[in-house]
Amino acid sequence: MLRTINTSEITEAVKELCIEANHRLSPDMTAALQKARGEEESSLGKQILSQLEDNLRIADSDTIPICQDTGMAVFFIKVGQDVHFEGGSLTDAINEGVRQGYTEGFLRKSVVSDPLIRENTKDNTPAVIHYDIVPGDRVEITIAPKGFGSENMSRVFMLKPADGEDGVKDAIVQAVKDAGPNACPPMVVGVGIGGTFEKCALMAKEALTRPVGQHSDIEYVAKMEEEVLTRINSTGIGPGGLGGRITAFAVNINTYATHIAGLPVAVNICCHVNRHRSISL
Repeated sequence: MLRTINTSEITEAVKELCIEANHRLSPDMTAALQKARGEEESSLGKQILSQLEDNLRIADSDTIPICQDTGMAVFFIKVGQDVHFEGGSLTDAINEGVRQGYTEGFLRKSVVSDPLIRENTKDNTPAVIHYDIVPGDRVEITIAPKGFGSENMSRVFMLKPADGEDGVKDAIVQAVKDAGPNACPPMVVGVGIGGTFEKCALMAKEALTRPVGQHSDIEYVAKMEEEVLTRINSTGIGPGGLGGRITAFAVNINTYATHIAGLPVAVNICCHVNRHRSISL
């Protein structure tokens, strides 16, 4: 049986997600930051982490953005195949929610309508929206506002199959080293392995929305996440890029089937706030 959802419900949910994600750190990131402060060995690193926690407390209590770059709104939408929408276009409803959320939430508008003409749209639309059709009659909306300090540090490596697991690990660590302080560490490192050029990048982006501390269900991938995290935290980049033990909170890896001739790897880094929020309607 089909379940009907009015797109006005989508707009309202998206508006609230935009405001919540930009004003309050998600529970997994709050726990990761507290854990990092306890594990950091550098006195300067501890100081930086304490300052980050102070910033987050002020943002929460005063209802102000946790970062001045409130990002480009990125959405992962899982639509149950038994859902019917009425009231207009789903994409238009999502963009209307972004428009309302960024305006009513007094969030910075960072989107330009053309990549070269550079005229600001003044409401942070359009969003970047990824749809997935799944079984059921629910709609799951995940927002991940992405600031471009870390986004600009993204990398795609079209490796050879012979590069193997070691080549993949080296590529991820190299991407983090190249990013250095520019991605506002401690960071979360999203990785996509397999698929095609565009598929691995999408997987890396979605990997950032997986809660910190939750490993891949694939045993060898979970082991790789731990090994690469250890290597990254041995680089000495540290909190704020000022040296220390905690350069990254987590490495989240997603994988997919690929062609016999390829080994695509994408690395999408996110800063210490790694904003993400989800709702199911």
